[in-house]
Amino acid sequence: MSAWSDHLLVLPIVLPIAASGIMLLLDERRSGLKAAISLATATALLVTALALAWRMTDTPEVYRLGNWAAPYGIVLVADRLSAMMLMLTGVLGLAALVFAVARWDRAGPRFHALFLLLLMGVNGAFLTGDLFNLFVFFEVMLAASYGLVLHGSGEARIRAGLAYIAVNLIASLFFLVGVSLVYGTMGTLNMADLARRLSETGGGAGLFEAGCAVLGIAFLIKCSAWPLGFWLPPTYAAASPPAAAVLAILSKVGVYVVVRLSLLLFGAGASEGFGQGWLFAAGLATIAYGTLGILGARDLMRAAAYAVMISSGTVLAALGTGNRAALSGALFYLVGSTLAAGALFLLGEILQRGRDPAAASLAVFADEYRDPFDDEGATETGRAIPAAVAIVGGAFLFCALMLAGLPPLAGFVGKLAMFSGLAAGAMPPAAWAFILVLTLSSLGTLMPLVRLGTLGFWVPHDDSDPVIGPLEFAALAGLLGACLVLTLWGGAGLAYTDRTVAGLSNAAGYIGAVLGSGTP
Repeated sequence: MSAWSDHLLVLPIVLPIAASGIMLLLDERRSGLKAAISLATATALLVTALALAWRMTDTPEVYRLGNWAAPYGIVLVADRLSAMMLMLTGVLGLAALVFAVARWDRAGPRFHALFLLLLMGVNGAFLTGDLFNLFVFFEVMLAASYGLVLHGSGEARIRAGLAYIAVNLIASLFFLVGVSLVYGTMGTLNMADLARRLSETGGGAGLFEAGCAVLGIAFLIKCSAWPLGFWLPPTYAAASPPAAAVLAILSKVGVYVVVRLSLLLFGAGASEGFGQGWLFAAGLATIAYGTLGILGARDLMRAAAYAVMISSGTVLAALGTGNRAALSGALFYLVGSTLAAGALFLLGEILQRGRDPAAASLAVFADEYRDPFDDEGATETGRAIPAAVAIVGGAFLFCALMLAGLPPLAGFVGKLAMFSGLAAGAMPPAAWAFILVLTLSSLGTLMPLVRLGTLGFWVPHDDSDPVIGPLEFAALAGLLGACLVLTLWGGAGLAYTDRTVAGLSNAAGYIGAVLGSGTP
């Protein structure tokens, strides 16, 4: 009899789909029970991700559903990259869910079921070992995201949601066409089997590379890479704040697939480096477009959306350089910037609510004052900073430093690792261009965030101060606490991403683990 830990790999998929199925059977008036089930499931997903990351080794871990051997059966594969993305999803998902339970989960029907289905699709995409099931998990993830984008109703959400649905239907069409071309030329969709056959035949098949290029377009749309990512800022800015926070991980699914397939299929052989130059150009263009977007942003929600684009573009450009150390630093930066962008979405809602006096009655802990000057004739020389303003302001400053990549936080550690990796050897013009664009992006991110912070916290307003409830505070504290852990243990984090990139570059080890042949 197998131990329970042998089935740990399938839990990130089974748990959320089972919980969402149960909640679809419950009446909408059982909101408290639904919230409790969702929070318990999200917590279990985070604990599972941490357990998987803890036991990861240089050999990928494989779970064969029905005990059918690959490439004929369905396999789930976990390595350090999968475990890292599962942890990121777990932290972001739990924080967004805690924030939503304060008020947003009751703004529309079936929120919790859709939220858990989204987590299931994302986790499945990170764990699947073949392109067909990647398509299935993509569609589950997208179908749930359609409902979450429209959650809360309103004309702005409907307009952005319809555009989002149209763009992703086109991406799904590209995905299906690309998968068909790959299967028609190689006769398999298992990633490990594709890599094996590609290495045996020498690769270079024109139709196969055309299929991979079509697949790349679908993934780059999901990455929100320029010029295919125009849909992301208006969609994320219009979505409800907890939905926008968890949607920040969706673009990283596309980044994950691009990194995975690029290094597995095109790391060696006749097709080595296929599309690498295009990825580098798309990454730099995405960073530049996102930076210009933040410079023109007039609210935190839209600024956070452009920050998500910059994070994706950074990984694409680092992958395009072909430098392993730069890719390691980019993966480290991706984790911290995604968490900070999610926190910024939540902060944007809190500040916007603070500008609405009617929302003050919904606050759980409001700031009440008594005159501190008891002596007759004393004069007030200043105004005390309310506790909620201090908390929100400190959180905003933390997010701004993380996204701009300034010391001493983890964003700076990631960018410094990328610079150090590129400067370790002879620096081609592409490396100098990458460093220049990243540096200008840091400046271009910091300036508008300082402006938005000044307008939000220092410019006098006639309406009420921001208010924050305990659940919302817990969600923010969780995201920023994860960023702080990433900062304090940055050395261990970079060592982890270094081993992650080394494992991704070892295609033979992945093939041997999945197919059961060869030496990992």
